[in-house]
Parts: sequence; structure tokens; C-alpha cells
Amino acid sequence: MISVKNITKRFADFTAVNQLSFDVSPGDVVGFLGPNGAGKSTSMKMITGFLTPDEGDILVNGSSVRTEPGKVQAQIGYLPEGAPAYGDMTVLAFLRFIAEVRQISTAQINSRIADVVAKVELQSVLDKSIEALSKGFKRRVGLAQALIHDPAILILDEPTDGLDPNQKHQVRNLIKNLAKDKIVIISTHILEEVTAVCNRVVIIANGSKCFDDTPQALLQNSRYYRAINLSLDKVIGTDITQAIPQGVAWEKGTDDHNLVLFPGQQEIHLHTLEAHFSEQGYQIEQMFVEAGRLDEVFRSITLQEAG
Repeated sequence: MISVKNITKRFADFTAVNQLSFDVSPGDVVGFLGPNGAGKSTSMKMITGFLTPDEGDILVNGSSVRTEPGKVQAQIGYLPEGAPAYGDMTVLAFLRFIAEVRQISTAQINSRIADVVAKVELQSVLDKSIEALSKGFKRRVGLAQALIHDPAILILDEPTDGLDPNQKHQVRNLIKNLAKDKIVIISTHILEEVTAVCNRVVIIANGSKCFDDTPQALLQNSRYYRAINLSLDKVIGTDITQAIPQGVAWEKGTDDHNLVLFPGQQEIHLHTLEAHFSEQGYQIEQMFVEAGRLDEVFRSITLQEAG
């Protein structure tokens, strides 16, 4: 278990992280979100022991990052932003080097390398130098080194950055499988990653926590949660207001044929909508109920905190 207790980090007069607290339990896949400069990377560096909090403490399975950083780091696999590595090493040599640094026994090194190579599919590049790899393969090498010692905790900074859609899908499935017996914290700017792999979302802005709940609860904060999205057979005219049920707010959507209704607590049936629009000469070609929009609610929460 990870327990972050009121941590604060300052750089000169700038407070990067301010009294941040949250707990993470086994099985949690936490999406750690925030705008640029919110304090995400600084928080992750404190959890992994690369930075020491100015105030507060972080406990990892009972060990303090302040007093027992080595014990904490032994339990963590960390993929930092940019996936730094020794470019002149081959992939195989690099993974062997990391295994030795992690003090994996000689008898286990080959099996651990084989395991992570299979998990992130690096078989085709084992003998290539890291500097010659594509960005996507470099990212996968970074994932492999984070997994090499089979850690109880994975902290991943932009784990799918630079990957193509197929590789993203593979890595997300890998994260889901790993989460069955590990704690996983993912810092990402890709909002779809939250609903794809996370069962919890923590959002920070200006160094402070402003949301901590499930992805579904986050979507329910969106003004588009359960909004009705309509595509009509012709361009929307001024008469459209006559077609919209009384008391229902609305706005134009992505084009001149698209409309979004906000029924609030009202219950609206399809046949009722079809009748209303048909009376004004419109046919509904497509309709769906929105689940909520992550980008909109993310902006709303973080800008509110900034304000």
C-alpha cells in the first residue's frame, strides 16, 4: 500500500506540490492527471524517492521514503518521462545491466529478461542498439526495465507515449493484467487512457488535489453526462426551438446538422423527440446518449481549481 501524507515540495519561491494526500491499495490502477506544471512529475519523483518532500511523508508498505528510500525503491518499477536509457547499449545488454543493478540473482537473470521481453514484445530488437530504435520501441524498453525485478508497485509516466494504436492496446492490456497483483500509478495526458485502464482518477492542479474518485464519477461531473446527441437530416434553422421539448436546454453540436440536448432530470422518450422534430420538418437520423466528455470535465475541474 502507498500512503501519501500531506506532502509539499518547493523550488525557491515556487510551490510545486502543496499538501497532497492520497492512499493507493493493491489492485488500484490510478490515473494521475493534471495540466502541465500541475506537479504530477514532482509528485511521482517524491513517491519513488528521487526527491524528498519538504513537508509530509510517503509510506510504501510501511516504509518511509524519507528514512528508508532504498527499501522503498526496491519495491517500485519506474518508467520516467522520456524513457532515458544508454543509447549505445543493445536492448539485451541494457536489460541485463538493469537486472544486475536490481541485484537479481545470476540464476534468475535470464528468466526475468525472457519474461519481460515476451510481455512487451522486444524479441525482434534485442541485438539492436537503443539509439537506433524507434520512439515506440524505446518506450517498450523503458517498460521492460521497469518490470525486470517484478515489483509490487509500478509508476509509469506516459507509458503509451509514441506507440501506435496496436501497441497502445497491447500495453494497456498488459497494465490491466499486471494490476491483478500490483499497484499501478499512471501519469498521462491521454484522457482516453483513464477509461481504458484505470479504476481510479486523481487530478491535481496548482500542486493540490482537486478530484479523487472513479472514472465513472469523473464522467458524471461532465455537463454532457446523459446529454442527448442528435444528427438531423437537414441544416438546423431558427425554427429548431419549436422542436425542442419545453424546459430542455440545448446547443449546436459539431456541425449544422448536429444538436445536443440537456434534459436534466426530465425523462425524454425517443418517440416524443421524433414527433417534436417531425412537426417542424426534421427527421432524426442518429441519436445517442452521451457518457460524458473527459476533456470538458477535466478543463472544468482544473480551471476551477486555478481560479
